[in-house]
Amino acid sequence: TGNREREGGARQATVSRRRRARGARGGVTRMLEAQREGKEIVTQLAAVSRARDKAGFSIVASGLRQCLLEPDGAQDLDVAELEKLFLSLA
Repeated sequence: TGNREREGGARQATVSRRRRARGARGGVTRMLEAQREGKEIVTQLAAVSRARDKAGFSIVASGLRQCLLEPDGAQDLDVAELEKLFLSLA
């Protein structure tokens, strides 16, 4: 059950990151509509990007952890696919 609890906590953290990114993205739209300064908008865009990237890496890491912790999971681990997933986030 420890692995499931840890997985549930990681999943909830990822959901929270995605929600923060969504809120920050909405903030960018409001800033553009209000004609805020470019520097402020770029700072907000960077925050959106970081939140999205962290969520993506968290999802990949969680999948890798699950593969390694489950008895037959390592047999299903496709290194090339995992590398492709990581690189898609770059």
